[in-house]
Amino acid sequence: MLYLYAKAIHIIFVVCWMAGLFYMPRLFIYHTEAKGKGMAAYEVLHRQFTIMENRLWWVITTPAMYLTIVSASVMLYVNPALLTMGWMHMKLLFVVGMIVYHFITQRIMYKLRDDKSTWTSGRLRLWNEVATLLLFAIVFTVVLKSALSWIYGVVGLVGLAILLVLLIKLYKGYRGKRGEKVD
Repeated sequence: MLYLYAKAIHIIFVVCWMAGLFYMPRLFIYHTEAKGKGMAAYEVLHRQFTIMENRLWWVITTPAMYLTIVSASVMLYVNPALLTMGWMHMKLLFVVGMIVYHFITQRIMYKLRDDKSTWTSGRLRLWNEVATLLLFAIVFTVVLKSALSWIYGVVGLVGLAILLVLLIKLYKGYRGKRGEKVD
């Protein structure tokens, strides 16, 4: 029964963690683009975005990450046989990637807060898609387990990455045609 409670908590906090990781780079994009609105407006927006990013990060995203890790650890403790399975090794590798993504995103937040970020909104849009790719990899690994053909999985992820880059470029072109500033 403990395993099932841990699993339910794990799923809930994965959703919360991913929501924060998906929304944070969007805030970064708006924060970065606020520089184009003039210094007076930027100062007000900078303060507001800093507050929003800080609250999202420390009230939702980071606690959700730690609760995700704790609940996963409980599941692995209750059922250590999971650690002998190849698909679990791959999942944990992708999870480590997600944790690295989390802390790089935190560093970007600090640089924006200190007005020292060199990230463009276009680069942040691409960064936003990294979490999507990792989430796809984790979910497909867990659902398909050993039935997953790693070659098809890798080709699919590369294809998804290419599709996301093309969609971002199309969106950038659309914004450029509408006369919006794009970088």
